[in-house]
Amino acid sequence: MLTKQDIVRRIVPAYSGETAQSEAFAPANIALCKYWGKRDEELNLPVTSSLSISLAQLGSKVRLSRSPGDDHISLNGKSLEASTSFYKRAKAFLDLFRPQPDFFFRLDAENTIPTAAGFASSASGFAALVLALDPFFGWNLSRRELSILARLGSGSAARSVYEGFVEWKAGQADDGMDSFAERMEASWPELRMGLLVLSSEEKPVGSRAGMKQTVNASMLYSAWPRQVERDLTLIRNAIRAHDFVRLGQTAESNALAMHATMIATEPPILYWKPESVAAMHTIWKLRAEGLPLYFTMDAGPNLKLLFTAGHESDVSKNIPGLQVVAPFGT
Repeated sequence: MLTKQDIVRRIVPAYSGETAQSEAFAPANIALCKYWGKRDEELNLPVTSSLSISLAQLGSKVRLSRSPGDDHISLNGKSLEASTSFYKRAKAFLDLFRPQPDFFFRLDAENTIPTAAGFASSASGFAALVLALDPFFGWNLSRRELSILARLGSGSAARSVYEGFVEWKAGQADDGMDSFAERMEASWPELRMGLLVLSSEEKPVGSRAGMKQTVNASMLYSAWPRQVERDLTLIRNAIRAHDFVRLGQTAESNALAMHATMIATEPPILYWKPESVAAMHTIWKLRAEGLPLYFTMDAGPNLKLLFTAGHESDVSKNIPGLQVVAPFGT
């Protein structure tokens, strides 16, 4: 079986030194057609393709340099203990690119989005790290190659090496070299996404474990690939036509279908909180009253709302505390 290290050896040039320091930013991304389930856990190869939108200035910034001693990893200005989940995941990923056993990294990461709460912070984090490693070691890799490397850290990170609308192709090859993201040549300046933060707590079941349990134990999962195939076509067409209602309907249906597969596992996986359900009912009520407003949800309790610039004032008035993002600028 191929390992992550095998893929890194295929892509990354031989070590020839490093710069003093490099920095990179990658946006968080929210899938409009979800990624849920892997065909290869080691290489993070997905069962289906997926399609996302990036969150402009919200994401992860990393600064990378060489450390004279052991690895030093910080998050949002706080030095992390080696026992923390973030430290372990970051170190394991850096191990893939460590040119010698006594080469140590200093990694300073800043997230402008909640960590491990269903806001794709791991996607932007690993993407930013790959984007920083490229100039740090002078690889000069293509964006496709960087997408593949980011995927080794977190599947959705394949999409965060780009901005805008991005499709991650599932691919079919065992080595995953045909599983990478590409940016759609499309823009939608009027589109808005509202982040409704109901909880910033770390979720009790991580996405990796949740996917594995769903694939193995959900009777509903067999229907998921067919829904994704249909929804991808609908969302692509809606983006090209700027058909907001079709986009919103399909993204909301896709998210609820994904959560249904989780709820149908044994034991059930339910990321929702009572506040999540209350927010859904509020959105459905507002939509019934004529406000074109939809939502999507990832593996967490928080909602991401979809609406257009012309309705931003009404949405913000009815849903206090909403953080509004313009993915394509004002």
